[in-house]
Amino acid sequence: MEAFLISTGIVALAEIGDKTQLLSFVLAAKFRRPVPIILGILVATLANHALAGGLGMWLTTLITPELLRWVLGASFFAMGVWMLIPDKLEDEENRLLRFGVFGATLIAFFLAEMGDKTQVATVALAAQYQTLLWVVAGTTLGMMIANVPAVLLGGHVAGKVPVHLVHAVAALVFVVLGLMVLLGGHVP
Repeated sequence: MEAFLISTGIVALAEIGDKTQLLSFVLAAKFRRPVPIILGILVATLANHALAGGLGMWLTTLITPELLRWVLGASFFAMGVWMLIPDKLEDEENRLLRFGVFGATLIAFFLAEMGDKTQVATVALAAQYQTLLWVVAGTTLGMMIANVPAVLLGGHVAGKVPVHLVHAVAALVFVVLGLMVLLGGHVP
């Protein structure tokens, strides 16, 4: 349960102002069909984070526990720094329109998550906790917590969220997690 809760919280915070949240706003404003957008986000996130979590678990079979501790600690620090770098949305959704609202959302979200902060966090969390199901369930819920309101509220909320403050808090959380891993060998 710990892996689930920490994964949910980390990804929900990391997703605020992320390019996939910006993509949620854009898709909501463009299509005005929240159900297929939300379902597309859900399926894309489950697929992407399952792959990322599997990679994280596999990596632990390749390196020693001591090296893994240092890699995870450094990864959490790097995620903290990365949180302070704002994301920009690339205009690719127009090419995906031929797949319909659900298909366009699914493809756009899956691709946008490749190498994204939340995907990297999923790799690190799965490696740390060694529980694919709870990590993927948590990271997926975190994505949904951040993106469903963006879809439902569309562009009305975009300017009202203090993105810089949320990113600073998320960066601090990642740095604290990195310290905990390096000093104690695990995240509580």
